[in-house]
Amino acid sequence: MKINYRFAFISLLALSLVSAWGDPPAAPAPLKVGVTPNFPPMIYKEDDQLAGVEVDFANALGKALGRPVQFVELDWSDEIPALADGRTDIIMSSMSITLARQIRVAFAQPYMEVGQTALVRREDLGKFALGFPVDPKGAIGVLKATTGDFLVQQEFPKNKRKTYDSPLDGAKALEKKRIDMFICDSPTALWLEGMNEEEGLVVVPVALTHENLAWAVRRSDPGLLSSVNSALDKMQADGSALAIIKRWIPLYQ
Repeated sequence: MKINYRFAFISLLALSLVSAWGDPPAAPAPLKVGVTPNFPPMIYKEDDQLAGVEVDFANALGKALGRPVQFVELDWSDEIPALADGRTDIIMSSMSITLARQIRVAFAQPYMEVGQTALVRREDLGKFALGFPVDPKGAIGVLKATTGDFLVQQEFPKNKRKTYDSPLDGAKALEKKRIDMFICDSPTALWLEGMNEEEGLVVVPVALTHENLAWAVRRSDPGLLSSVNSALDKMQADGSALAIIKRWIPLYQ
């Protein structure tokens, strides 16, 4: 049998190169981002597509980390459990830093300051001319298990509290006079005011709290936490973080 020495040599060379270089590098793992799209303009659905501040931040973070972004939509109550059991890698869903949450997750550095504010009917705005009353009257609507919900339970226990799954449901209840005010994060309250101008809903210009929003990772993942903080530092230094916020909240300072 005639042997093709040239072919054999090339084959051996190719095998030796594969052995020397090893397998090609694996594609980077996706960054699984937990979101609850109920907090416009921070994170919500627009024509069935995710939109808002957090979407832009997640895409910028994925680019900085060299990882494709995979959004995982969850109920708000499932955000921290999903992070803990590995269904997500990071929560980017307008989450405020609280002591109770800090026990369960590791927060990156804050990227935005907000406050709880009240949405009311325009004809009731005069009741707040001297500030927010210590003992407000009527039923108060909140988003279930949010810092607004906790605030009302702690500060206004005498008021009837009604919980809603979405801000639009709360605004509709306020318009229909099923509640007398709706308390939520300031960006969402301002968004609702804009969306319900004809319905006569307005924001009371008094902040009830001052809170920092931050992204959350597992406490057992310090490497990701460090990478996220480093990426956010760069975004804040070059102005891209503020640009993302102002794209959705033009009046943010």
